[in-house]
Amino acid sequence: MVHEVAAAGFGDPGDYEAARPGYPREALDWFVTELDLGPGRRVCELAAGTGKFTRLLETVAPDLWAVEPVAGMRATFRALFPTRPLLAATAEAMPFRDGSLDVVVAAQAWHWFDHDRAGAEMARIVRSGGGVGLIWNARDRGVAWVDAIWAIMDRVEKRAPWRDHENWRESAAVLPGFGPMRTAEFRHVQALTPAQVEQRIASVSHVAVLPPRERAAVLAEVRAVLATDAATRGRDLVELPYRVDCIAYRRS
Repeated sequence: MVHEVAAAGFGDPGDYEAARPGYPREALDWFVTELDLGPGRRVCELAAGTGKFTRLLETVAPDLWAVEPVAGMRATFRALFPTRPLLAATAEAMPFRDGSLDVVVAAQAWHWFDHDRAGAEMARIVRSGGGVGLIWNARDRGVAWVDAIWAIMDRVEKRAPWRDHENWRESAAVLPGFGPMRTAEFRHVQALTPAQVEQRIASVSHVAVLPPRERAAVLAEVRAVLATDAATRGRDLVELPYRVDCIAYRRS
């Protein structure tokens, strides 16, 4: 089963594709080293979405299979990657034979999974010596206007899955069947117009599922921050910062 907010909030991923950030090349290079990504390695990108990480992955892993459970996401992915193998499935029930993959990667998705069941599936399908990689664009709140915008989201996302943990990585500290968790951290910024910042917030699943009037009120708050903060007022472009968290495991 797909989480109901993910199923509804990502059913029409136009804002997601237009305004969500990609990932820095340095993060991919780290996974190449940690997981031995490259030609000849069979790779699955789990919960591939509209392909934000796929764009980087396919440059080093030509034998790449995408898995995405939400129909709207799959439709956008297919339009952008017409020849890439794409399967409809969830992290908890993947359509691969035992030990048939070298690497499974999930970008911006671990928090939606049933961690015990998804971990068991990864242990089933990843062969000995293979690995799992998780990557996340985390919200960097070190800038005042950025913190003000994410504070708006704090109210909207009270029941979001990732708020069950003080730190989302706690749920991934141990992956049964795999060796110790290895981590890395990177930084990057996303240059956006004020309108694109608003679209970025609109792409958040818990905003997308709000009734129209409530959604409009949230986006109006975002516009107000951008229009009044000294660092953003009158600017054509602003920079939205992210901390990029990476985790890798090797199959025992």
